[in-house]
Formats: sequence, C-alpha cells, structure tokens
Amino acid sequence: MALFTLGIEEEFQSIDPETRELKSHMSKLVEGGKVILQERIKQEMHQAVVEVGTNICENIQQAREEVTYLRKMLVDLAEKQNLKIAAGGTHPFSDWQHQLITEDDRYDKLIDEMRDVARGNLIFGLHVHVGIDDRDEAIKILNEASYFLPHIFALSVNSPFWCGRNTGFHSYRAKVFDKFPRTGIPEYFNSATEYDAYLNLLIKTGCIDNGKKIWWDLRLHPFFPTIEFRICDVPMRTDETICLAAIIQALVAKIHKLRTQNLSFRKYRRVLINENKWRAGRYGIHTKLIDFGKEEEVPFHSLVDELLDFISDTADELGSAHEINYIHTILKNGTGADRQLKVFEETGGDLKAVVDYMIEETKFGL
Repeated sequence: MALFTLGIEEEFQSIDPETRELKSHMSKLVEGGKVILQERIKQEMHQAVVEVGTNICENIQQAREEVTYLRKMLVDLAEKQNLKIAAGGTHPFSDWQHQLITEDDRYDKLIDEMRDVARGNLIFGLHVHVGIDDRDEAIKILNEASYFLPHIFALSVNSPFWCGRNTGFHSYRAKVFDKFPRTGIPEYFNSATEYDAYLNLLIKTGCIDNGKKIWWDLRLHPFFPTIEFRICDVPMRTDETICLAAIIQALVAKIHKLRTQNLSFRKYRRVLINENKWRAGRYGIHTKLIDFGKEEEVPFHSLVDELLDFISDTADELGSAHEINYIHTILKNGTGADRQLKVFEETGGDLKAVVDYMIEETKFGL
C-alpha cells in the first residue's frame, strides 16, 4: 500500500418513511447490495445500521467518487425496500431498547460480555483510514496526530438528540460510546513493539480476542497497513465527509513530512487532549479549545486557521486543497448538529421534521 492512500467507512440509519423511526430491516438492504457492492456493504450489530466502505483510494478525488457512488446506491436500495437513509451520529428519537440485534456469533459474544452497554450502542460514525506501510512510523504519527483529534471532531459533530431529548451536546454519540472499554483518545506508545506487547497482554489475559476491540478515536489498524481515525460522527453531506477525510490525509502527510526532515510536532498527554475533546463534543465549532503550548483558551475559528496553515503544503502536494476549503462552508453554515438544532427550533421541537431534514441532506449532491 502506498503512503497516504484513503479508505472511508460511513454508517447510516435505516428509516421508516411513515414513522421516521429507525427500522430494523438492514439485512435485506445488505443482501440486495452484496450483488453490486460485494464487500463494500456490511451489516452492523443493530439491524437498523448499515455500513458502506470504499475500496482503497489513491487520492481524495477517487474517494469522493466512491463515497458518492456508495451513498447513491444505498439510497436506491433503500427506496426499493420502501425505506429511507439518514446520516447522523444518533437518531433523534428512536429508543435503542426497541431495536433488533443482528444474529451473528461475534455480536452474540459482544452482548454476552457487555450486556446493555453493547445493546445501547446505537450510534453512527465515520472512519477514515490513511495508508502507512511502516508500523513504527504509524505509531509515531499516531502519537502526534492525537492533539488534532478534537479539532477534527468539532467539525464533524452531528448528534445533538438521544431518545427524544435535546441532550445539550453537539455530539452525544461520543458520550454513548464512552461506555465501551478501550475508547477515547489513544494511549502513547514509543514503538510498534511496545504497542504489540500491550495487545498481546490483553489477548493473553482474556480482555480481548483481537486488536479490533481497541476502539480508540485513532488506532493502528490490527489487520491493514493503516492508521484509522474513528472520532467523527457520520456527517450528513458527502462534501463534509470528503472535507474531513482530506484534512485527515493532509495532517498525516504533514506529520510524516516533518519526521523525514528530523522534525516533529509536540506530543501532549491524553489527559490534556481529553479536555479539548469534551469541549468539542459539548459545543462543536462554537467552543474555545485550549492551546497547551500557550496555556490559554483559543476560539475554534482561530485554531482552524492555524490547522489550515499547518497542512497547506501537503494539501497542495496531495491535490486536496479544494476539498479542504469546504471547511469554510462548515464554519459558515454550521455542523450537522447546528443544522439539526436549527430545524428543531424552527419547527417548535418537531423531531420528525429533523429526521426529514437529515434524509434530504444525506442525498445532497448525489
């Protein structure tokens, strides 16, 4: 695998067009989609969740083509089953207790181990893989890229509602997932050998059976030569997904470039980065994050300018500047959470109207 190739996975909601509730009907979508999409469509633990994932993409333009195609195919498959597809980190009002679980040995074991923590994990994320052949280099990049996770997260927030409640968070998905073990900001490791020793200890002691049960916001993938960013809510629009993927790719390329010049970005402790993650999940792009070097709060928009300056050279080299510039549209129009909340307020608290809006936004640009 070449450096900085991309793989993008998006998780979507299956919606009943009459009630606007989640509908546990994804098995038929997956069965129908397998003929055309093969391994690019997957069923998840909850039957109301479907995941689509791109092939390995050489650049962000190819990634856009794949993401657009997969979304369009999924929308078309759903229409044939009298269903709708929506992109949001949580469903605004459906209760996890009423959703069916997919019959599968892997999911049975997970529920046997985690009980309602697993059953209640009815959330929808975006995962972005960036190709890195050298695992030691990947660990070094992971250590330095962790600082930027809250910045990226704040741009993706798209889950203000949970079980019919306005939670006050812009990403309640992250709070739901916090109940799982081995989640959140990743630990620091000096080498791939040290990381493997940690994994092997967990496997040896029966904590996990493989490295896929490390569910950090950023992880070294156990089976693919990639680092995987897992912190984002699934965005409503394709443009948002592609913008986030382009930022992530350029960031990884920038840190790698510095390392080839015998330079590095400063590493920060997990406990500090967690402070910024909390703020990003609570307020989205309307927050102030902490600049730990300056030891002061900085408005998010100023930090975006600094991030764009930091990755501008690698964005040009990767040919992704145009895709990254969509960040200004996100800042102007608001994140998915901002837009959901606006519909909620304008309709007097009508959560069905919010779902209708999510359905239309998911199809935007297709």
